[in-house]
Amino acid sequence: MTGTILIVDDERGQREILQTILEGEGHRTVAVSGAREAREKLERQAFDIILTDLKMQGMSGMELLEKVLSDDPQQCIIMMTAHGTVDSAVEAMKLGAFDYLEKPLERDNLLLTLRRALERVSLVKENRALHRKLEETHAIPNIIGEHPKMREVYRVITKIAPTSSTVLIYGESGTGKELVARAIHDGSPRKEKPFFAINCAAIPETLMESELFGHEKGAFTGASSREIGIFEAADGGTVFLDEIGEMSVAMQAKLLRAIQTKEIRRVGGKVNIPVDVRIISATNRELEAEIRKGAFREDLFYRLNVIRINLPPLRERGSDIATLADFFVRKYSAQSGIDVKGISRPALKLIMNYSWPGNVRQLESVIERGVLMAESDQIEPSDLPIEVTEGFSQAGWVPFELPADGIQFEELEKNLIIKAMERAEWVIAKAAPLLGMSYKTLQYRLEKFNIEKPG
Repeated sequence: MTGTILIVDDERGQREILQTILEGEGHRTVAVSGAREAREKLERQAFDIILTDLKMQGMSGMELLEKVLSDDPQQCIIMMTAHGTVDSAVEAMKLGAFDYLEKPLERDNLLLTLRRALERVSLVKENRALHRKLEETHAIPNIIGEHPKMREVYRVITKIAPTSSTVLIYGESGTGKELVARAIHDGSPRKEKPFFAINCAAIPETLMESELFGHEKGAFTGASSREIGIFEAADGGTVFLDEIGEMSVAMQAKLLRAIQTKEIRRVGGKVNIPVDVRIISATNRELEAEIRKGAFREDLFYRLNVIRINLPPLRERGSDIATLADFFVRKYSAQSGIDVKGISRPALKLIMNYSWPGNVRQLESVIERGVLMAESDQIEPSDLPIEVTEGFSQAGWVPFELPADGIQFEELEKNLIIKAMERAEWVIAKAAPLLGMSYKTLQYRLEKFNIEKPG
């Protein structure tokens, strides 16, 4: 095992002997005549080991030891001392030196001590590398998964959270885009300030500007008092704009102006109000394609897309499916008071083979149902919904045969919409992802088929 060694000794002959011995063993050496020169070298270069004399003109080896260890407590330092100053060398070890060698140095003892020191240096480097890796890929609160694609997401979150850069999160519905946005906020200097999330697909276009920027009294019918918007309320914090691709082009222009000028104007107001917010946005659409269609402003896209995070769909996360399923079993078992300890092997096989078009959100719903339906302390195949047990999904085959006389397609579509609305408790924003539609598209279909909530 070889390393880089800084030799510090004010005796030229001693330096030359040490360099000859150490370089003959394959080590790389740099030799200086004093502690001050050593500190200058250390500012420009890292060394595995510092081999320094204790008594030197000017700054002593003990002073060098204290200054170096104050900068890097894990730096490996070996003291060289004459027989009469062994007590000082022992004191140096108490302060953090690795070992000491008595002059005149014995070659074998020198090489043995260096070998032990390099083994310690190797362990320190390995430990530091492990800590760096853990810092880069540490689990983000409320986000579960060890798949390499998720570890890359964790790495990016950890890297960019402390900055103020805008972030654009791409991912299918149900992949956890808001959890990522919250993790970025919680890892930033803004974490003590507000975090506001708004689903752009769930707010009617006529109310979006007021929701974001607020309004003055009398600005429109029903505006009986002044109301501040999300941007003002989140001053100093973070605003998360989910489904940004659903925002109208006219509203996009107003958002762009707010980002550029760091000012907003309430609806009906005449005063510009400075705001300091970090913008994190998310979409399940390819915004580049929307730009080509004229549905999204290119200049806004470049403002939002400074940092891009791609969230993988659940079907691409392999063993994370089992890990998440186990987590949800424990969560809903505790919440419901039903003692379900896990998932049976046949049920887990079905879960692993399903394509999960609704991603983590759908998996959570399926496991919650499984816990409530379980007849034993394990979730069995019979406790899972039919789409999982029969292996079909929105992206797969249709779970029935076409009748000989055909079907009424519009009637089928209407019934599917009603089913989705019932499952979503007649909340359009929740039903739209179940049907693979945008909020606006589903709203149009509801009006087209004259579908209304019963009662």
